Amino acid sequence: MTTRDENLGLWLGVVGVALFAVTLPMTRLATGTAAAPQLSPWFVTLGRAALAGGLSVLFLLATRSPLPARRHLWPLAMAVLGNVIGYPLLLAYALRVVTASHAAVITALLPLATAAVAAAVMRQRAALGFWLCAAAGSVLVVLFSVLRAQQHGGASGAGWGFEWADLLLVGAVVAASLGYVYGAKVTPELGAERVICWVCVLALPLTLPSMLWLWPATPVAPSAWAGFVYVGVFSMWIGFFAWYRGLALGGALRVSQTQLLQPFLSILAAVPLLGETLDTVTLGFAAAVVATVVLGKNLAIPHSASSEPTTKTASRST
Repeated sequence: MTTRDENLGLWLGVVGVALFAVTLPMTRLATGTAAAPQLSPWFVTLGRAALAGGLSVLFLLATRSPLPARRHLWPLAMAVLGNVIGYPLLLAYALRVVTASHAAVITALLPLATAAVAAAVMRQRAALGFWLCAAAGSVLVVLFSVLRAQQHGGASGAGWGFEWADLLLVGAVVAASLGYVYGAKVTPELGAERVICWVCVLALPLTLPSMLWLWPATPVAPSAWAGFVYVGVFSMWIGFFAWYRGLALGGALRVSQTQLLQPFLSILAAVPLLGETLDTVTLGFAAAVVATVVLGKNLAIPHSASSEPTTKTASRST
């Protein structure tokens, strides 16, 4: 792995995170709230995967991509469960109940979850300083999110409190981290673009007929359809092009820390989309989190024999 690969991987991770960050407000636009529902969480989950699946078929045909080998099927299946079904479905149901800011409290833990899964699945090791930076950044994110929840009365108008929707968000974090890491595991051989495409194509026999069956029978607001198209095209497809490539080039442990920026980017996106306000406290916490990401990258990962073949292959993938 060269320094250029590491830096490119980090910036691709940032691009992927920026696209993923808009998922929270866009999902809330698509599903609506419990008081004013729009598209059902099941339709949003399966429909967005079907939309991405159709785009994936076109991409795979245009690039004449070979079929994945049998050894790739298990990681791809895990990515389907985590990124196609688990994360979006649990997130969509939770956002029917809690605000995007409240959801950021739990989803802010995604970097540590992804790093932990990467360490277990891909046998990557990190220096102690890296883990300290990761923990410090996550603590900053959680503290900021809790402060916002308290300032705005929380999800139920009574300040910060743990409720059933938070359990859904915890499950979403676990599902996403599993999907990210298993997708990254086969990226060196399949290529970043083909991984998410094959994930979406493998899910098509379930997602396409389900989307048609669940198609809304009542009128839906244009903003809900806009949110649905975004999560189908960008959250489910294009964002993963950058994200998987970034994980492969820069290393899953290192690049996963760019997810610390996601809650703040979500809040920025929610300003025009959901009418939320931006204050100096938000900017101050964002700057502190950026500092932990930069410091964590510099401390980063000791190179090991187990990770070098993967990263070298990843740099050659196209």
